[in-house]
Amino acid sequence: MSTVGFPGPRGSHSDAAAAVLAPAAAGVDLPSFTAVVEAVSNAEVAVGVLPIESSLIGPIAETHDLLYGSALSIVREATLPITHALVGLPGASLERASIIRSHPAAFDQCRDLLAGRSVQRIAAATTADAAREVRDAGDPAHVAIASREAADAYGLEVIADDVGDRSAFTRFVALAPYTQVAHGESWRTALSFVTDHRPGALYRALGALARGEVNLVQLVSRPLPNSPWRYRFDVVLDGHVFDPTIRPALSELRSLTRELRLFGSYAAEKSR
Repeated sequence: MSTVGFPGPRGSHSDAAAAVLAPAAAGVDLPSFTAVVEAVSNAEVAVGVLPIESSLIGPIAETHDLLYGSALSIVREATLPITHALVGLPGASLERASIIRSHPAAFDQCRDLLAGRSVQRIAAATTADAAREVRDAGDPAHVAIASREAADAYGLEVIADDVGDRSAFTRFVALAPYTQVAHGESWRTALSFVTDHRPGALYRALGALARGEVNLVQLVSRPLPNSPWRYRFDVVLDGHVFDPTIRPALSELRSLTRELRLFGSYAAEKSR
């Protein structure tokens, strides 16, 4: 049976995304984002699933950086609604909590809940890990922001449901050690490029896409490893790399940049 790796124990949001992106595969929970990339790169799992963008906090930097540093490609995407709950042992409450655990992204998505409260925040690898750590601590003064599924998995109670600041969605991607060539309508291409460090370099690079009438879905700036104050640009475009409008635009973009890396082409998610 095919396998799909995801970060965190059962009950994490990535676990739910893995069931959507690879429904026929057996799920393999892994300890970190890095472990997912390593497992796919070493053929220990067929594909890996990571969150790449939040509707509330924007790009997930760790996923972008891991993708840049690996030989993997995006092969599928899915967007899931994210509902956070405050969970804890029986008798726990936010008012009596001294420690709250969660993934840093969840803290960012629940600022109203935490505003003005003198409670220690401890980051966890995933929201499900946070729930497990609360169970293992055995202290009702420890609570977590996690999913209801994580609360069920670790025998915790839901103290308050839907504690996010507003409706939130996270886009997840499936990563594989190959790039898809066959394609149809409504595809996307992800790539990264580095420009010269001179005035107008980014403007000229994006001009190649504008002249080709290529729709830019996302543009993310990330620091270059081992190059202080230098940046790369991760982008997502509408279209497949072999489309007649995309190929010449990317060819021109390559001539205007110091480095161009493809992160794969994949079918754009349909409304579910």
